Amino acid sequence: MLLVERLRAAGCVFAEEEADLLTAAAGSPAELEEMVARRVAGHPLEQVVGWAEFAGLRIVVDPGVFVPRRRSEFLVRQAAALARPGALAVDLCCGAGALGAALAASVEVEVHAADIDPAAVRCARKNLPLVYEGDLFAALPGALRGRIDLLLANVPYVPTADLGLLPSEARDHEAPVALDGGGDGLDVFRRVAADAPAWLAPGGHLFSETTARQAPVAVEILTAQGFTAWSEESEEYETTTVIGRR
Repeated sequence: MLLVERLRAAGCVFAEEEADLLTAAAGSPAELEEMVARRVAGHPLEQVVGWAEFAGLRIVVDPGVFVPRRRSEFLVRQAAALARPGALAVDLCCGAGALGAALAASVEVEVHAADIDPAAVRCARKNLPLVYEGDLFAALPGALRGRIDLLLANVPYVPTADLGLLPSEARDHEAPVALDGGGDGLDVFRRVAADAPAWLAPGGHLFSETTARQAPVAVEILTAQGFTAWSEESEEYETTTVIGRR
């Protein structure tokens, strides 16, 4: 009970559930105390216990790495619905690699992933076999050019001016490169949209998460690059996915 009270006092809404997870993850009383201290100090629970549940999978999450959000399961569902067995998929800006892992678990596809953050790449390699380090498409092997059927690009889309409004768990314990989307939140998305046609196979699809407010602009960006583009919204996941077909 003391553990639950400490977590509750630190603002953990689901203190009982968190206490169970921390106790199960700790290998000793000393390790449990260290983990509880980190959680009370504001570290994301997933980084403390070392994993996050995503689409029914246990995804390894290392300290400092972007924690997969449940809302991104909607993007994976959209991609899986358009996938064919044997398709080539890329998880760009992959973070821990949760989207690629979830897609591979639901459809028989070949998944490659990439991220610019070395810590994210090290983490993603614990969840996926083919992970590359570098800036967007520059990280990918040239052999993938023109062959990608499904491009899952969960790029950072928080406007720079809004970063200070994020919960402290994200603001203080996740890499800024995984959050900062520039002036209107779509700077990285624009770069992806500009280069994606050269990497996608004919009829290939690009999937990206945005806010509902950003979606119309994101659709216009894709259309200007020659895509047939639209957006899908989910009340269940409270999110929006923008989709472009080459």
